[in-house]
Amino acid sequence: MAVTDLVLAMTGASGAPYGVRLLEVLLRAGRTVHLTISPAAVEVMELELGQTVNLDRFDLADLLGDRAADAGPPAGEQFAELVYHHYRDFRSGIASGSFLTAGMVVCPCSSGTAAAIAHGLSENLIHRAADVHLKERRKLVLVPRETPLGLVQLRNLTACAEAGAVVLPASPAFYTRPKSISHMIDFVVGRVCDQLGVEHELFDRWGEEGARD
Repeated sequence: MAVTDLVLAMTGASGAPYGVRLLEVLLRAGRTVHLTISPAAVEVMELELGQTVNLDRFDLADLLGDRAADAGPPAGEQFAELVYHHYRDFRSGIASGSFLTAGMVVCPCSSGTAAAIAHGLSENLIHRAADVHLKERRKLVLVPRETPLGLVQLRNLTACAEAGAVVLPASPAFYTRPKSISHMIDFVVGRVCDQLGVEHELFDRWGEEGARD
């Protein structure tokens, strides 16, 4: 049986709505998601979304609100599972290369997290899981949301890309003629899903109806 589990890490860059929406989409797609969140990400979520998440007593409803109960896949498909891993738990399966996954995404990815991944520091479970995906030659997608990018940040992201990561900046497109912030979020989330092999209909692709010059 093909491995379809995915790892999602949320860190302290601005862009919490991207990570939360991605989690919802992956669960609705029927994927088992292994979720880990940094303390800085919690601070950003409270600032940007007004949501309080307790890392020691995690509750999906703190992230998805009323949508948590509806985050399963379409009727007739196997229910998706969310597996939460504390960012300090190095006994977690995702800390080992022997634990098989179909890929990992860090969304949003802070500059500090990118630096740790670039240099193999593995100071927490997020860094370690990313390091595992690189060494095992599995898909690793980093979604930075920082501007401008200085030389240090560019070199760190280059090192990640050279090691095999996909650097996917949170850059919404405008050829889809987004009508809301949600549409712009969905474009970035959809591009992440493309990299992870998750089917979606989050935006009109170039050349399809709705995409214009």
